[in-house]
Amino acid sequence: MDHHRQLRRGFPEVIYCPGKTAEQTIKIFASLAEKGNNVLATRAEPAVFKELAKEFPNARYDKLAKTIVLEQKKIAASKSVLPIVTAGTADLPVAIEAKITAEIMGQRTELICDVGVAGLHRLIGKLPKLQKANIIIVVAGMEGALAGVVAGMVSCPVIAVPTSVGSGTSFGGLSALLTMLNTCASGVTVVNIDNGFSAAVTATLINRKIDQKR
Repeated sequence: MDHHRQLRRGFPEVIYCPGKTAEQTIKIFASLAEKGNNVLATRAEPAVFKELAKEFPNARYDKLAKTIVLEQKKIAASKSVLPIVTAGTADLPVAIEAKITAEIMGQRTELICDVGVAGLHRLIGKLPKLQKANIIIVVAGMEGALAGVVAGMVSCPVIAVPTSVGSGTSFGGLSALLTMLNTCASGVTVVNIDNGFSAAVTATLINRKIDQKR
């Protein structure tokens, strides 16, 4: 286990569950927990959590995001709020993964849902909050246009997360990914399809640096 990661990066190693057996996941989880740190496991199936909860009854599982969290120590909350914006309800699993990841790393978050291009009037009402942010995560499937729309209205970086939501021609999120990569709005950085975790880590690192300077 990379126990030095807490010192290098400010948070411990995170467990990516796919490809691991329940036994392997629990062993890694226990190794991280014994150091007294908070522990996060992503993409965990309910059966894995069922076994893990026998040893860690205080662990929490989010069925939508498929995350397991063990909170053992309080982290000082960020000075600024990290908005996580979704185009539609179907994008929530990825958005909540980002939210849980950011929060266990000390970020204050706000989830702003269902403000995609089919209902942009809903986005307008949220602009005052978005314009105060240091960085924004935008989660969208289908054609993925929301990230560029948001970036054109704010003065901070936008981390775009394409999701695998959409009909056949979305090609499992490839359509949204390409739209986000090709947006004409400046200041958009794109992570991999459905990778709410990576977006949250990047946003956290940026927010921490800004908070330190303040």
